[in-house]
Amino acid sequence: MTERQVAPTAPELVIQTDTGSTVMSPGREYHVGRDPLSDIVLDDDRVSWHHAVLRPAVDHWTIEDDNSTNGTYADGHRVHEWVVGPGSVIHFGSPSDGPRAVLTGPVPERPSGVFSPASTGTFRQPTSVRPLPERTVRVGRGSDNDLVIDDLVVSRHHAELRARPDGTYEIVDLGSHNGTYLNGLPVDRARITQGDIVGIGHSAFCLVGDQLQEYVDTGEISLDVQELVVAVDRGRKTLLDKVTFPVGEKCLLAVVGPSGAGKSTLLNALTGQRPADTGTVLYDGRDLYHDYAELRQRIGLVPQDDILHTQLTVRRALTYAAELRFPQDTAKAERRARVDEVIRGLGLGQRARQPIHSLSGGQRKRVSVALELLTKPSLLFLDEPTSGLDPGMDRSVMHMLRGLADDGRTVVVVTHSVLSLDVCDRLLVLAPGGKTAYYGPPDDALAFFGFEQWPEAFEAFDRDGYRDWAGEYRDSPFHGHYVEASMDRPYLPGAAPVAAEPPPRPPKPQSWGAQLGTLVRRYAAALSADRVFLAIMIALPFVMGGLARALAGSELDRETALNTLLILCVGGVLTGAANAVRELVKERVIYQRERAVGLSRSAYLMSKIVVLGTVTILQAVVLTLVALLGVDLNAPDGEGVLMPPLVEITVAVALLAFTAMMLGLLISALVRKEEVTMPLLVLLAIVQVVFCGALLDVEGVPGLEQLTWLVPSRWAFAAMAGTIDLGRIMTDRTDPLFGHSSGVWLLDVGMLVVLSVVCGWAVARLLRRHEPAVMRK
Repeated sequence: MTERQVAPTAPELVIQTDTGSTVMSPGREYHVGRDPLSDIVLDDDRVSWHHAVLRPAVDHWTIEDDNSTNGTYADGHRVHEWVVGPGSVIHFGSPSDGPRAVLTGPVPERPSGVFSPASTGTFRQPTSVRPLPERTVRVGRGSDNDLVIDDLVVSRHHAELRARPDGTYEIVDLGSHNGTYLNGLPVDRARITQGDIVGIGHSAFCLVGDQLQEYVDTGEISLDVQELVVAVDRGRKTLLDKVTFPVGEKCLLAVVGPSGAGKSTLLNALTGQRPADTGTVLYDGRDLYHDYAELRQRIGLVPQDDILHTQLTVRRALTYAAELRFPQDTAKAERRARVDEVIRGLGLGQRARQPIHSLSGGQRKRVSVALELLTKPSLLFLDEPTSGLDPGMDRSVMHMLRGLADDGRTVVVVTHSVLSLDVCDRLLVLAPGGKTAYYGPPDDALAFFGFEQWPEAFEAFDRDGYRDWAGEYRDSPFHGHYVEASMDRPYLPGAAPVAAEPPPRPPKPQSWGAQLGTLVRRYAAALSADRVFLAIMIALPFVMGGLARALAGSELDRETALNTLLILCVGGVLTGAANAVRELVKERVIYQRERAVGLSRSAYLMSKIVVLGTVTILQAVVLTLVALLGVDLNAPDGEGVLMPPLVEITVAVALLAFTAMMLGLLISALVRKEEVTMPLLVLLAIVQVVFCGALLDVEGVPGLEQLTWLVPSRWAFAAMAGTIDLGRIMTDRTDPLFGHSSGVWLLDVGMLVVLSVVCGWAVARLLRRHEPAVMRK
């Protein structure tokens, strides 16, 4: 769509449609059509892709039909070119009930706020305008509020707008789960003045004169990326180099480029996962980094890997996700209705009861997208959604994204595939070094580079390292038309640059206890659905207990006591560590995404401890009872130190298994790949066996004795040895930790508790490494 330069003598007008209002300045033309990149977008099948053009002339405006199929109508007649002005009513596609546009005179300039003009010139008309209250107004989702917001991310009783005696107003959060925001920052109570923006869910409220104006984010927003720079190694290596481009409403943007061109870095910068070092990302005119705490609710991110527990069915996985993302006071019926709506919208109705792992790659990607659509994000980012898919499934996924954009959201997809770029509105090509090599329509990209096939272009990026790809693009007409002209608008008033301090951490969507309850139920359901893992968990304590029982015989004596306690140690270590060693690393992508939308780190870790700890302790009890029930433990006078001998040994094995489980979580938090966990599990078991005190007498060996204090099996074996007074049975073992006294036994079991706590603290610190920067508090 080209623009014809004319003398700006026509009056400034406002064109109003059902989707909003556009201020028409006399210095340019305005295109009308179904094309999402039109200046006035009319989403009606009777409207042509490029339907009509509004042109300024001397002292008036004209509308010219652009050879549309169903015609343009003024005063009830089909017209090809017609003079229009204030009061004109135009219909498109049908003279009676086609989409209507009304022209009016100019309106007063908007007050300062967060809604700056979008690239098309459209600005958000208030959804509702009401007089400022003289009393307290309660805002929330419930029908009993004075101001009702029909939005599931809004709490039932969310906040109150209170009039103060001095004539000013304040906003008070009522303990909402997704927070109340003033100019993008979370607040509990704050005074508001003219022009301030109060954000609640997808709605924003602004005090303008004697009015309270509400603006609702319906999804049709723009994204402006300005001069983004990301550098590492103290600035010696640049990953993104002044990347600038606009993304219009309902736009599907594809980002391609060779490996190492900065695509993932750009994705992290655009989503706030890792903010750029310099530059600005404007979400409909709002600084994303400054207002991230509020705007993060409106951003969906689908990583390359699945972000759902694949053992669960589609409906069950989405139901748990809805529990975590919606406020605690959301009714079960409300969550279920939203889940059903998303399932229907993405064509997953026939797969709703099917386990996710049994779906095809394209269907699993749809489920990941469905999870993000639960909260109705206006911006949706996808990282390599077609990776590993066949060409047919590749195209199916891209057409799904095309439909999501047409439904009223901005979609950005990072991809290596070039098979379906034709369905995108815009294409961004990054060259090595994070430079913009091209931004514009996909169909013109190869011609711009001078190649016929994409592989040739990618080879040139690697081969011609000397070539200034970014400079060539800046000097081209494409840059002037698709970047400079589309971004020719100011920053919004008072918009902050990239914050020097980290933005405030977003509040949690649920209370800690509610999150823990949901996570425990979800994790237990996922474990119980994994039949192989379940079978191993059940069989392992019986196998290890049977081995110990075979060694113990009917009585623990000098020949059997040492080996029996050793087998119990090995069994406790294996059951605990094997349960946990994979659990964090295999869910890392899920954790990162949920953490970004408000998941509590401690609730997540505690859910693992509660579920795995319960399973592990039950296994330890079974292991001990299978091994020793009915066996004469040969304890002094038949008594333990503080409790019956079998009970004390069971406690020691259970604590050992629990501590080994915590060590398994520590390993899982340390490693980067799941494949590494099994060799480390074997190494852990060997260390526990060697240094438990059964094979080596480490008492009095400098360094080695102190090192064994960090080995859980050392303390568990000592506690069991103390219960049966192993030194009495085997006079050559004089380890003081084997003493048959309450002080020694409590020290042994107490050290197991201490080691468990230390491991838990270390795991929490390690989890922090894998979180978005904004959440690392």
